[in-house]
Amino acid sequence: MKGPKPNSTNNIFELEESATERKVLFDKIQSFSEDFIDTLDTQKAFHYDTHASTERDSFFKINRDKESLDDILAFFKERVVDTGLNPASGGHLGYIPGGGIYSSALGDYLAAVTNRYAGVFYASPGAVRMEDALINWTGKLIGYSDGFGGNLTSGGSIANLMALHTAKHHKNITISQVSKSVVYCTSQSHHSIYKALKIIGLNTCIIREIPLDSHFRISVSALETQIKHDVQIGLKPFLIVANAGSTDVGSIDPLEKLSNISKKHNIWFHVDAAYGGFFMLTDIGKEKLKGIELADSVILDPHKSLFMPYGLGIVLVKNINHLAAAHAYSANYMRDAEMENQYSPADLSPELSKHFRGLRMWLPLKLYGQSPFSDYLNEKLQLTNYLYKELQTIGYKVLCEPDLSVVAFRLELKNYDSDVLNKMILDYIQQDGRIFISSTLLDDKMTLRAAILSFRTHKKEIELLLYLLKKIKHQLDI
Repeated sequence: MKGPKPNSTNNIFELEESATERKVLFDKIQSFSEDFIDTLDTQKAFHYDTHASTERDSFFKINRDKESLDDILAFFKERVVDTGLNPASGGHLGYIPGGGIYSSALGDYLAAVTNRYAGVFYASPGAVRMEDALINWTGKLIGYSDGFGGNLTSGGSIANLMALHTAKHHKNITISQVSKSVVYCTSQSHHSIYKALKIIGLNTCIIREIPLDSHFRISVSALETQIKHDVQIGLKPFLIVANAGSTDVGSIDPLEKLSNISKKHNIWFHVDAAYGGFFMLTDIGKEKLKGIELADSVILDPHKSLFMPYGLGIVLVKNINHLAAAHAYSANYMRDAEMENQYSPADLSPELSKHFRGLRMWLPLKLYGQSPFSDYLNEKLQLTNYLYKELQTIGYKVLCEPDLSVVAFRLELKNYDSDVLNKMILDYIQQDGRIFISSTLLDDKMTLRAAILSFRTHKKEIELLLYLLKKIKHQLDI
């Protein structure tokens, strides 16, 4: 065989560093990380004019050249960290922020260094037990009784995909039935629902968008009327999708009433709680999310309301056997890994090769316990209520009272087109860069939205947003 031979003495391949070399690399990475965190208060939440390519971007390309870590980190800061949106900033109030707590990153570091394979119990029983404990904790948190199951996913999109695939499999929606099968959702359903339907072959089924009430929640009466009509004309209602914290306004659908309807008509009831589910850690959340425990499936995102870094979702199914039946498969080369009375994550998910995601969630929860997470979520609810009231005192229209921690609002002035006016406000906020808010369309009008969820967002960030909104309003209303 031609080619160089491995030689531990001269380290030809350079992939196994010595302890001294590892310390040099680690110290530089740690120094960079510490500087990033320590300067977050002075960093922008959004870099407005950083999306154009530059000559420096040629450094992204991979070739035979070797680069120093110092040069790599300098480039990383310039062309990655200091561009676009800064999700680690407390000024990030756009979309649904999370923040990324430091100890979670340490969990990822340990998971990568130890390189545990978390897909199969036989390969790493400890890793699977850890993830099972997280799923059990989350399921009990939302109120599920014994017998449920779940999986740690990369986020809400894959979690929704798995839940809807399970519903399709359990309800036996075959190819011949797709054209007569009916899914019920609303205009507030997340786009990952529609994407999941497409991936699992249900994009040609009948999708009913049920009207909303004045708080952007599904109309129960309209849903009941539509289901009765569909049954009368020979269609097969099989799936209701509800929100437990919609992306646009944070609305929570009437979960208990929707569960009653689903049981009455033998329909799978799915709740998208990617954003709102972990508010069950608060008294307000428990009250507003009543009925979530009645769902056949629920998804939640720890990288949202548990403040973890991006890349962590959870799917829960009330009956674990339904989840397993929809995803389990076997292969001859995996026969050694088969264990009696023990589901592996690979039995409950499309993934076989699976990142050990559990450590990034387990480590912070073990370090701090539940209480700090509850405290931070309560703070976000208080800040949201404060912003909701203050916006109205400075002359902005708030579209509905917040269910959780999203406020949708816009400015309406004479002699201004509403969309043009609010685009000017959005641009002003984003060009300033200290605070980032986003926009959506509600009532066919451009609407501004502030999502208060980052653990680093406190009253000073809300006061800064209000200051900027008052300042631009004054300039436009002269």
